[in-house]
Amino acid sequence: MSFVGDLQTVLRGSGFRRLYATRLLSQAADGCFQVALGSYVFFDPSRSTTTEKAAAAFAVLLLPYSIVGPFAGVLLDRWSRQRVLVVVNLLRAAMVIGVAGLVVAGEAGAAFFAAALAVLSVNRFVLSALSAALPHVVDEDELVMGNSVSTTSGTVIAIIGGGVGLAVRELAGRDHGANALVMLTAAVIYAAASTAARTLPRDGLGPDADASRPETAEALKRVARGLIDGTRHIWQKRPAGYALAAIAAHRFFYGIGTIATVLLYRNYFANGRDDDGLGGLAVVVGAAGAGYLVAAVVTPWVTRRIRMETWIIALYLAAAVAELALGWQFTRLAIVGAAFLLGIVAQGAKICVDTLVQLYVDDAFRGRVFSLYDVLFNVAFVAAAGAGVLVLPTSGKSYLSVVLIAVGYAATGLAYRWAIRRLNNASTVEQPEHLASIRGW
Repeated sequence: MSFVGDLQTVLRGSGFRRLYATRLLSQAADGCFQVALGSYVFFDPSRSTTTEKAAAAFAVLLLPYSIVGPFAGVLLDRWSRQRVLVVVNLLRAAMVIGVAGLVVAGEAGAAFFAAALAVLSVNRFVLSALSAALPHVVDEDELVMGNSVSTTSGTVIAIIGGGVGLAVRELAGRDHGANALVMLTAAVIYAAASTAARTLPRDGLGPDADASRPETAEALKRVARGLIDGTRHIWQKRPAGYALAAIAAHRFFYGIGTIATVLLYRNYFANGRDDDGLGGLAVVVGAAGAGYLVAAVVTPWVTRRIRMETWIIALYLAAAVAELALGWQFTRLAIVGAAFLLGIVAQGAKICVDTLVQLYVDDAFRGRVFSLYDVLFNVAFVAAAGAGVLVLPTSGKSYLSVVLIAVGYAATGLAYRWAIRRLNNASTVEQPEHLASIRGW
C-alpha cells in the first residue's frame, strides 16, 4: 500500500485525525523555531563556529533531555496525555516569545541558552505523549501504518516549517530581528497545536489504569528507581530492548555526520564568501526530508514481506555503503545525495523501532519507555558531539569521520542481526498475534 493509501486507512479514525493534526502543527512550529535557533547559534556572522563550539552548543541544547525525560515518563503514565498536549503547546508558545525577546536584545549568554533549553526540554513531553498515545487511536494491526504516517509526516512538516522560517528570515534581513520574527511565527503555530489538541477527548489517549503504580509524588521521588524498573521492563521485552540499542547506535553515527555537515556549510564551503551557509544546509535538510518520505512509502510495504528487524539491518548496511560512496567526496552534491539516502535509513529504522516498542511494551510503561527512548536518542547525539571534537577539524572535512561512520553502521547492523538471531533461536519471546505471519530470515 502506498503512503497515500496508508494515510487514508488511518485517517478513518477521528481520534487519529485529531492527534495527527496536533502533531503536524506542533512539529511545524518545532521546525520554524529550530531554524531561528540554529541561525542565531551557528550562523551568526559576528561569531565564529569551531568544532568545539558546535559540539558544546549541541551538548548544552540536548543534555537537559536526559534530565527531563525520566520525569516526563513518570508524569505521562499518570497525567492525561491529552491535557499534556494542550498545556505544553500553549506553554511553549509563551516561552518562545520570551526567547524572541532575548534574541532582539542580542543576548547569547547563559540567559539565552537557559531559555532555549526550557523550550526544547518541555518538547519531550509533547513528542513522548504523541508516541505513547498512538496505540489508543489506531488498531494494533495498523500500528506500522500509523507510525509510518505520523512520524514521517511530522518530520516532513518540521522541514516545511523550517522552510517557512528560512523564508521569513531571508525576507526580514537575516539579522537578530529576523530570527526573532521567525520565533514569533513558531509561537503562533504552537498555540494552534494546543487548540487542535483540545478537540481530543480528555481521557481518550491514556494512560490505562494501573492500580499497582504509586502516587505521583512518590513516583517522582523514585525517578531513579523508576528508570531502573523501566530498563528492566525493556530488557524483559527483548525485541524492544535490542531495537532501542540499535537506534541509539544509529543516532551516534548520524550525529557525527550532522555536526560535520554543519561545519562544512559554515566554514568549508563558504570559504570567505558572503554566504552564511544556512541556505545550503537547508537544501541538505530538505534532501533528508525527501528520504524520510520515501521511507514512509517503502517501509510499510517492505515490512509486510520481511520482519521489521530484517529491514533495520538492511538499512544500516545500506547506510555504510552510502557513506563510503558519497561521504568521501566532500562536495555539495554528494552531501545532498548522502543526506537523502541516510534520511531513508533514519526514518525507516525509526518507524520500525517505534512500532516494536509500542507492540512489546505494556501501556502502563509506554510513557516511561518513550521518554527513555528520547534520552537514549539525545545522549547518543551528545556523545557524537564529544567524538566530533576528536575527529572533526573546524572545516568539517575529515576522511577519518567517514570511515568511522561507515564501519559503525555496518557493525551495528551485524550486531543487531546476531542478537535477533540468538533471540529467535531461544524461542522465548511471545509475539503479538498479528506478527505471526511475517516472514523471518
